[in-house]
Amino acid sequence: MAEPISEFKVFRRVEFADTDTGGIVHFSRFFVYMETAEHELLRSLGTLVHSRHEGHTIGWPRVEAQCRYLSPLRYGDEVEIRLRVARKGHSSMTYEADFWLGERHVARGRISSVCCILDDPAGLKPIPIPAAIADRLVEATGG
Repeated sequence: MAEPISEFKVFRRVEFADTDTGGIVHFSRFFVYMETAEHELLRSLGTLVHSRHEGHTIGWPRVEAQCRYLSPLRYGDEVEIRLRVARKGHSSMTYEADFWLGERHVARGRISSVCCILDDPAGLKPIPIPAAIADRLVEATGG
């Protein structure tokens, strides 16, 4: 079995569409960057943000998202996103994301989501995180 993951790193180039009229990355794009990093993490585990499990479509609706901005990013910058498993619950997952431009700490965000059946007739239905995912993720120490 592969090593458990507590931290995952991705790089992303800032696109022109990510910036505001001042040429700085718009605050809302950091949430997109965190989500993209989460999707890449799940892909590395062999699953997707929407997948099939025991005959149902499951996904990870958000219950919380926040970001603290420390320094601007601009068009063309290549940002490193370090995504850590801050908390792994029975059915929920919380990640912390640190954004770096070289040695400069740019931002720190946090997103929490709940593993849910998406196609239940009664609406969203929280379920335990499938073992194939839960067994591969461990809470990071420090951070």
